[in-house]
Amino acid sequence: MRLDKYLKVSRLIKRRTVAKELADQGRVLVNGRAAKAGTEIQIGDELSIRYGQKNVVVKVTNIQETVKKEEAELLYEVINEEPINS
Repeated sequence: MRLDKYLKVSRLIKRRTVAKELADQGRVLVNGRAAKAGTEIQIGDELSIRYGQKNVVVKVTNIQETVKKEEAELLYEVINEEPINS
């Protein structure tokens, strides 16, 4: 699944266009490397997302095309979440 779609389906980011913009700005890393919106995501990948005033690191545990709001958190496991010091 494409990175931008995964971020939207998992509800880590609310809109796919915002997810695409973040990826294109180099603010999303997949396994430690800068990723574009079209990067294919696999189970076990580690995503580092920098948005707002925080940096979130998650591990992909499941991939589904659609998911209910309540089940979105089952698609990933939060490894680390920390504020960005300006």
